[in-house]
Amino acid sequence: MKNKLTAKIALVSGVLVIALSAVVYAQSQSGMRQGPMHGMMNHQDSDTSLRTGGQGMQRMMQGTDTTQAEERELALLFANHQLLSRNVTHLPNGIETLTESDNPELAAILISHVVGMINRADTGRDPGVVIQSPTLDDLFQNRGDIQTHIETTTNGIKVVQTASDPNSVKALHTHADEVTDMVERGMMSVHEAMMSRGPGH
Repeated sequence: MKNKLTAKIALVSGVLVIALSAVVYAQSQSGMRQGPMHGMMNHQDSDTSLRTGGQGMQRMMQGTDTTQAEERELALLFANHQLLSRNVTHLPNGIETLTESDNPELAAILISHVVGMINRADTGRDPGVVIQSPTLDDLFQNRGDIQTHIETTTNGIKVVQTASDPNSVKALHTHADEVTDMVERGMMSVHEAMMSRGPGH
């Protein structure tokens, strides 16, 4: 049976973009010594059967206002992005997204993280991770204009976000597509986005 939660919030689709973005920064700080794919993606520990990405990845999930639990969830979501599936529909006034995983552990982590971000977005508490999409900043600023409906599924979570301001709608569309590309291509997508923004952005 599906559980429904509703709230007037923004940024739910942004829960993955931070996770998928921060790994690029992690690589630039430590991964280059071992090559771009080594040392970050294949770590495992006794607490989970999932890849953890190692302590280096989790450290790179730290922000100006993040908890260790949030950082770990972010690291697990990124390190196992290939186990996630995502569908996005652009609505005239917003977006509808469905993000799921056939892995029960990862699905539970995904749901937990999204629900946690609901509270964060509702109070305007930007996590302040070093590397995150500028679109996420726009959504935080416009959070009062965005209404969000959340519906958990057996394997993940469905999110519908709508807004009245055309600029907010555009930001929702852009950000949803950014997240989808990162789910599909992982750090390559994030690296390209960082390079296109240039230093200091």
